Amino acid sequence: MNLKKQFFEGLLTKNPVTVQLLGMCSTLAITTSLFNGIGMGLAVTIILTCSNILISALRKIIPNEIRIAAYIVIIAGFVTIVDLAIQAFLPDLSSSLGVFIPLIVVNCIILGRAEAFASKNGVLASAVDGICQGIGYTVALIIVCVIRELLGSGTFGGGLLNNGEGIRIIPAQFPAMQIVMPVGGFLVLGFVLAGSQWLMKKLESKK
Repeated sequence: MNLKKQFFEGLLTKNPVTVQLLGMCSTLAITTSLFNGIGMGLAVTIILTCSNILISALRKIIPNEIRIAAYIVIIAGFVTIVDLAIQAFLPDLSSSLGVFIPLIVVNCIILGRAEAFASKNGVLASAVDGICQGIGYTVALIIVCVIRELLGSGTFGGGLLNNGEGIRIIPAQFPAMQIVMPVGGFLVLGFVLAGSQWLMKKLESKK
């Protein structure tokens, strides 16, 4: 297990959003405020880590023929726990994210890491992989959220700061509201992907 390598892969070179292009539906749908990005990122990180641990622990017991179905059942169990916890303790976040929390069950990031990593590695390495991939996913969401919220609503920290209204950065008459709409999500994500690719090439050239 190489902690530094796994962290760097999750954050940049194998980032679920900017490199593997997984979980695009939720990434484009909920990244309109910082509150949403942090909430979804933490939920996915917890579910991903717990699922990786249990799948890794059971990898030699689960028959190969039914492994995908077994993975989905395990993931669904953790998603249900996290969803109910959010409804109980963070009802505003639950209302804001809506159906996208239950849909984590079919999020390709979770199932992809289960199949590609947890089913082939030990419990500790799988736990670290889940945390690192979750951090990479959360960072990508936060970047997209901050850009879309700032340009589309003119605020920063929506849902978290200033009684949930965020801190006003751009006067209300100037933001481009299209940025918080689906087309804006595609545009912002495109720029984030381009920036990520540029950064990776920059780092490779230095090596």
